[in-house]
Amino acid sequence: MCCDANFCITSCNASWPGSVHDSRIFRTSALCRQFENGQYKGFLLGDSGYPCRWFLLTPLLNPTNRAEERYNGSLCRTRVLIEQTFGVLKRRFQCLHNELRATPRQAVTYVVACVVLHNLGIERGDIINHDENLMPPSSNVNNYVPPVTGPNDGADVRRHIIQTFFSR
Repeated sequence: MCCDANFCITSCNASWPGSVHDSRIFRTSALCRQFENGQYKGFLLGDSGYPCRWFLLTPLLNPTNRAEERYNGSLCRTRVLIEQTFGVLKRRFQCLHNELRATPRQAVTYVVACVVLHNLGIERGDIINHDENLMPPSSNVNNYVPPVTGPNDGADVRRHIIQTFFSR
């Protein structure tokens, strides 16, 4: 799943068995292909289980300076939104809180239905209880596009972002 800053789920793929790694699910997803084909501008944030790509930013495993530490901190504080979204979703729909007692096909239907209902609730202005201090700050760099020299040049993009926005 992917979400936006308002806890709205923007992408959901519930059709893989639980033993498949998240990075494999993403790698084979329509969302990944859309980013690879340039259909979206911007970045996705992932944890260290994902490969760093020019559109998928991940933390540095061993930051070596203050700018890299600030980057990691900022990425993690922003990425926590997906974890909070999972928590909201599970609190809203108790069936997701524990094991779903359903066939895999039915489970996919239940999860997707819960996601749709969750998004409808947000769209209609229901109240979500969350800590405002955890929300990412507004940014005025919406039109920023880093230099990309190849389709998998994630390390260069990440390095450029660190130098541009996290070095002082």
